[in-house]
Amino acid sequence: MDLDKKKEGLGMTSRRTRNRLVARLRDRGISDERVLDAISEIPRHLFVDEALAHRAYEDTALPIGFNQTISQPYIVAKMTESLLSGLSVNKVLEIGTGSGYQTAVLANLVDEVFTVERISGLVSRAKMILAEIGCRNIHYKHSDGGAGWDNEAPFDAIIVTASPKFMPQSLLGQLSEGGRIIAPLGDMEEQELIMCRKVGDGFEKTSIGSVKFVPLIAGKS
Repeated sequence: MDLDKKKEGLGMTSRRTRNRLVARLRDRGISDERVLDAISEIPRHLFVDEALAHRAYEDTALPIGFNQTISQPYIVAKMTESLLSGLSVNKVLEIGTGSGYQTAVLANLVDEVFTVERISGLVSRAKMILAEIGCRNIHYKHSDGGAGWDNEAPFDAIIVTASPKFMPQSLLGQLSEGGRIIAPLGDMEEQELIMCRKVGDGFEKTSIGSVKFVPLIAGKS
């Protein structure tokens, strides 16, 4: 199968199925058409195991190996919409490349994405898939996500796709003035999606709601 047909999908991975997902996201309150267009265009079925491809456009998280998951499309859309709303964004730092799906959504909406992942197997797989679908504005780093990417800072926005107990000070320090960071904070029992905006020497904090993410783990493997 050539790449164009592979990206478009067939049956349960077809354009029609993808559009039904977008309609569900719109019904749930996602209103940023840029985000919805990106989700409509990105072939999520390429980011999951082939055996799960028929479930790729369900609004649910799915396993991707290494005890990790590809996030629920609604959460990807909500985090992206919240992070970018009303903000001029050129550089985004992503903590937790994972499958690469959130990375792809960001790459369709901003100039440059800098993504950090602690698991080498996920970095390699994401790089291959993202190159295959034509994402050329992504920079990769195999490292401890909690440290961020200091020598590329400051960033207009930072998105954390695993859950630390508290907002990492190292990441707050890598935001530009007026920049935002969004992260699921808490433990395995209870997590809250929090967004902080840098204003002068302080931060404005907003709660977006309850979520469930894998924990942010130190080190790399």
